[in-house]
Amino acid sequence: MARFGSFREFYPFYLSEHRNRTCRRLHVLGSAAAQLCLLAALLSGRWPWALAALGCGYGFAWAGHLFFEKNRPATFSHPLYSFVGDWVMFAAVLRGRLPF
Repeated sequence: MARFGSFREFYPFYLSEHRNRTCRRLHVLGSAAAQLCLLAALLSGRWPWALAALGCGYGFAWAGHLFFEKNRPATFSHPLYSFVGDWVMFAAVLRGRLPF
């Protein structure tokens, strides 16, 4: 397991684990669905939506790794950096800096 001293060191590794376009797309869709679930939780006061947010975010991403990227999600070895990396990658896709 590689060790990283900072997120700046980790992020290039994170991107290398997301070369497959379909995997990246599933990450973006899962992140967007997670945001919608969180919004539903806030607006409705029904907190099971927050659990659905976790299911959407991680479910879509892990499916992308299992079926398309064919690697082990970084969540298991670097959970915090991986979580942050997902949102940085999400923003990069929305800004057009990474292909969707």
